[in-house]
Formats: sequence, C-alpha cells, structure tokens
Amino acid sequence: MATGIVNNEAHLGENEELETSNGIEKLEISNGDDDASENSSSVQNDADEGTEVAKKKKKKNKSKKKKEPLKQTDPPSIPVIELFPTREFPEGEIQQYKDDNLWRTTSEEKRELERLEKPKYNAIRQAAEVHRQVRKYIRSILKPGMLMTDLCETLENTVRKLISENGLQAGIAFPTGCSLNWVAAHWTPNSGDKTVLQYDDVMKLDFGTHIDGYIVDCAFTVAFNPMYDPLLEASREATNTGIKEAGIDVRLCDVGAAIQEVMESYEVEINGKVFQVKSIRNLNGHSIGPYQIHAGKSVPIVKGGEQTKMEEGEFFAIETFASTGKGYVREDLECSHYMKNFDAGHVPLRLPRAKQLLATINKNFSTLAFCRRYLDRLGEAKYLMALKNLCDAGIVQPYPPLCDIKGSYVSQFEHTILLRPTCKEVISRGDDY
Repeated sequence: MATGIVNNEAHLGENEELETSNGIEKLEISNGDDDASENSSSVQNDADEGTEVAKKKKKKNKSKKKKEPLKQTDPPSIPVIELFPTREFPEGEIQQYKDDNLWRTTSEEKRELERLEKPKYNAIRQAAEVHRQVRKYIRSILKPGMLMTDLCETLENTVRKLISENGLQAGIAFPTGCSLNWVAAHWTPNSGDKTVLQYDDVMKLDFGTHIDGYIVDCAFTVAFNPMYDPLLEASREATNTGIKEAGIDVRLCDVGAAIQEVMESYEVEINGKVFQVKSIRNLNGHSIGPYQIHAGKSVPIVKGGEQTKMEEGEFFAIETFASTGKGYVREDLECSHYMKNFDAGHVPLRLPRAKQLLATINKNFSTLAFCRRYLDRLGEAKYLMALKNLCDAGIVQPYPPLCDIKGSYVSQFEHTILLRPTCKEVISRGDDY
C-alpha cells in the first residue's frame, strides 16, 4: 500500500510540468495515473485474499477442536442414546458366583456365550441407564404437597423422552406404581384422582423401562419423615441379601429364607410404638421374559418356598416388601393396572367396542402392562364396559391394588438381575441404591 502512494505523487509532479506544453501529452500521462490506481487495487486484492486465507485457517482450527461429550440437561431432555455415541451402555454391578460356580468366571466357553449375547445385554443396559437418570431427577423434585397424577405424568414423560419412545421397540414397561402407606403395590392414580403426597407418607415408586421387550423392573421407597428410616433400611438390606444369595442352580426357597432372616432382624418405632418388621409372605420377586413381566418363576421373601432352581441366562426381579402390619396383602380399592394375558389365544368377542379396545391394546402395549391413564392419553373414552368385557373373556387380567391392614406402613426395594454365564449382573444398580 505504501509503495502505491509514492508512485501517485511522482506521476502528479509530471502532470504539472507537461500541462503547459500540450494537452495531448497531459492525457497520455494521466493514463499513468490509471496504472497507479490499478497497482493499488491489486495490492488491495492481495490483502483481501490474505485475510480470507487467515479466516479459513481459523475455521479449520476450530473444527479440529474435539467436541465435548454431551451432558444431560436438568430437567433431563436428551435421549440416553445421544449421550453414548458409541452405543455401548454402562454395565451394571458385577457380583461373582461362589462355591460350585466359581469356575464360570474364567471359563472361555462361557465368555464366548456372553459375546454372542452382547446385543441383548446392551439393550437392557440402555433401559437401565434411562431408569437411573429418571429416578435421579424424580428424587430431586419430590416434595410433600405434590399431586400424585402430576408426579406420575412427569416421571412417565421423562422416560418417554430419554428412552426415545418408539411403539413396542422402546418405552415404558408398565404403569408407575406409587402406592402409599399400607398399599403395597399396583396403585397408580386414575384420571381425576386428587390424591396429594404428604410429609408422613411412605411411597413405593415402582416403574419400568424396556428396549425391544427387555424389561428393567426397579423400585425404591420415599419417606420424608426420618422416623420411617429403619423400615426403609429393612427392605433395602433384604433386597441386597436376596441379590447376593441369587445365582445359577440356587433354589428359590433358599433365597426367600435368607431374605426373611435379614428383614425380620429390624424393628421400627412409629409415633412411640415399636413394630417388628415383617416380610409380606404373599408377595414375591419373579423371573422376567421378553415382553413378559412375570415369566413363571416366583422368588419368595419368606422361608418355605418352592425348590425350583434359578438357571443360566435368566432375568429376575428381586424385590422385598417390609411391613408393620400383618405381613399379608389382599386386593382392595379401585383397579388401575391391567395386562393382556401372555398366553391369550384368539377369543371371539361379540361387542364391537371390546374388539376396538383390544386392537388399541395390541397395537400400543401388546403383553406389557398398562393403566387407565394410558388409554385416556391415546384418546380412548367410555371404555370401562369394553375393558370389563375383555377381563371377563380372560384376554385381559386386572391387577387391583394390594393392601396390608389399614394404618400400617409398607416399604419396598427392587432390582433387576441377570444371571450371565460368567457372573451375576445387577443391571439396575445405581449410586442411590
């Protein structure tokens, strides 16, 4: 740029001298002026090109910087699959087999079996990661005064987002159980229910997630009043004992006996009265199959159960219920949970409305459990008669709330475990429990 300015000054000097001699020469020299301006504009262009190159280099440097891994938002909104770009989801807690099964840990044959099952393991681990993130969020917002319907809908909508709900391929495995106090299981609010969570309530929060029908069934208990802590501790420790005792070729009755021993070593003082904690003898853990929450085997939580053995490759929900009541539940209150029978064949139906409702159930839930709120959400209305018809025909099974005696308190903890060929994996284990 500086050289361009000096040339201009030189040419201007020549102009002044030749102005007197003749006009033609003046014109010729003024062309020299054009050369100078061309010169300066070419220098300007060079400079512009230089800045463009510099900008491109900056862009390249920016793109070279590694992208930071995505972090979950608060409240959670990013699907879990986006947080794990490799599509490899975290393994649960690993517990080694003992005694006669020690050899499995190092068996090359068993390791090969596990390699073949990797896609299945990864699917259920994804469902477990969703469960962990959702329960962490729900625990952070739980407080007395919440409407139970709002609590359930917040939880379920968060599951739908994080699991990238997709028909029967991924979604909610069963309705959110939020049973209070003496109600042990299978209660969720129906539409219009105005129940509010209180400071002195003991709430069992039991919800499930699934990927391709591989179900994570996991539950915990919430009590704001520390008076109930020993009751919660009893079921938490009993569940951990059941997990520890479970294994390939272990008899179900032995797991139940170990659970009861731990459970009944606890007592709890509630409002000045001491209660011996009891295992609810007619509630059990259970085996889990694809799209089948109760797959046939029951894991008792008291001694004297069946002699059936656990087998390699099976999934189990190990759950325990601690009660200050009779330690026995019965069906009571309005029903909210329903599930199509896994073995229901073709049954001729006469009511057109029942046929229509069954088509909705088959499309949206298949053999996974559902509740009335889910039907309302799908736009179904005036379906109670049709639903009763499906229950009477044996196609759909109602699951009413299970209650101990009024005035008692029940706590529950539950985990899903997988009896892998080489070890036992507590799939739903988290930092919380």
